[in-house]
Amino acid sequence: RWFTHFYVVSVLWNGFLLTCLFRAEFLGESLPLWIQDMHHALGRDSQSEDMGNEHFSALLVLLLLWLHSCRRLAECLWTSVFSSAVIHVVQYCFGLGYYIAVGSTVLCQVPTNVGNGKELSVQICWYHIIGVMMYIWASLHQHRCLAILANLRKSKSGKVVSLSHSVPFGDWFESVSCPHYFAELLIYVSMAITLGIHNVTWWCVVMYVLFNQALAAVLCHEFYQKNFSSYPKHRKAFIPLVF
Repeated sequence: RWFTHFYVVSVLWNGFLLTCLFRAEFLGESLPLWIQDMHHALGRDSQSEDMGNEHFSALLVLLLLWLHSCRRLAECLWTSVFSSAVIHVVQYCFGLGYYIAVGSTVLCQVPTNVGNGKELSVQICWYHIIGVMMYIWASLHQHRCLAILANLRKSKSGKVVSLSHSVPFGDWFESVSCPHYFAELLIYVSMAITLGIHNVTWWCVVMYVLFNQALAAVLCHEFYQKNFSSYPKHRKAFIPLVF
């Protein structure tokens, strides 16, 4: 349940970055000086060439990241039913830092002099459409799977009746043990596509999410197999038909 704290931080921080970038993109304002200093510290120099399309891609990804955080926060507050499991203090601190760093990573994909005192034109490209469609598709399935997990601990009236673990069925659970983790990976892949596919920095973020979610999925899969003798043998841990 302390994952809720991660999404509170993400909604506030990435919402702030989104507002700053939006004002710089469309109102011609400059980014705050401390953000420009952060850019320079990370080796991101000012650029004078027209990069309006890349600016819009970064703005769109930051918006998707913020919406993802808002949805996950709402699910933590009103959908999920958490057990008494605890989180390690190191993992907790890392999680808080991650959601601050990931939004900053998006912002660092544009130069410090973004906008350059003028409004930018918006050019929607094919990868924006594909990325957003994939994002919506993966987000819907993640929400459905989280609702299925929550309903295992609720009565038909919606009252929590148990905190024990049960075998989930329905949606992507028919193929993998942890489809909500797989959907998380797809959401980050969709953002990589939205950035134009070629952004190496964001693909590094995707690789982190891949290994992080895969590890969690394997541990959950082994838990199911160990504690439920009739657990479906055809289910994979993380990626349907593959892993």
